[in-house]
Amino acid sequence: MTEAEDRFARRAVRRKRLFLRLSVAGLVVAASLSVLYAVLWWRDPHFPVGPRAVIILLVLLNARQNLRQYKFAGILEESLPPETPRG
Repeated sequence: MTEAEDRFARRAVRRKRLFLRLSVAGLVVAASLSVLYAVLWWRDPHFPVGPRAVIILLVLLNARQNLRQYKFAGILEESLPPETPRG
């Protein structure tokens, strides 16, 4: 593994918890938007839900990608040797 690849992998491991938080935040945003759009549609049956459903789908896909990065960071964490202190 080159030095650049090692830095990349270690940076991903350091961001592991961030990926999980972003994934959870994406799920919360998608659920909130779903509730909001359902209420708006309930109050006005002519409210256009289709384009907003696409937005929710994109948010969910982004949350899925963040969860995938979290899992990959966990695998990298197990496979990387311990970092040696630089002096």
